[in-house]
Amino acid sequence: MNGVHDMGGMHGFGEVKQEPNEPVFHADWEGRTFAMSMLMRTTGLWNIDRSRAEQEMLPAHLYLASSYYERWGRGLEQLVLKYGLVSKEEIAAGHASVPGKAPGSNVKPAADVTALLTRGSYERPARALARFKPGDRVRARNINPPTHTRLPRYVRGHVGTVEAVRGCHVFPDSVVRGDGEDPHWLYTVVFDGRDLWGADSDPSLKVSVEAWEPYLESI
Repeated sequence: MNGVHDMGGMHGFGEVKQEPNEPVFHADWEGRTFAMSMLMRTTGLWNIDRSRAEQEMLPAHLYLASSYYERWGRGLEQLVLKYGLVSKEEIAAGHASVPGKAPGSNVKPAADVTALLTRGSYERPARALARFKPGDRVRARNINPPTHTRLPRYVRGHVGTVEAVRGCHVFPDSVVRGDGEDPHWLYTVVFDGRDLWGADSDPSLKVSVEAWEPYLESI
């Protein structure tokens, strides 16, 4: 999906400035938003890829006007509405108006909270041999999918070198389309900054991207 959320950033928005001694959370509500988001994934109704996709579907003006954790909260709100866990009226009122759905087997005890912060492995058994190996030159496909993708726009159509093979992992694009995990090989591909940003770019700049096999083609 192309939009203001693009992983590589967009021209015209200025440089990314780091905040010195940035705290984990700037306010209590950010921590609560993070906690709710992590706990709600234990329902098994969605995963991290669907969470990201839901944030990407926020209207551009709303996305740009929201802070990082505001986007998390807005995305979570859309997910619980989509799966019928709450109603719009309940969200507006700030409390439940009918009994909640019976908890499923995924409900976690308080003692397991620390484990919830561990993302776990998305690596899966391979169905075929890896198509590429370290040292291979590959081109990132010039794709423009209408749904979630992890391939940044700024590398599409550019040539890079495979640095490492990271194993076979769940393919986010497929998950968000509703086509299942569809695991594919994942690679680290290194691009020359001058190829991405032009001849006047810093000649020492290298950009590494984690790219699934369907994103790449031989040259």
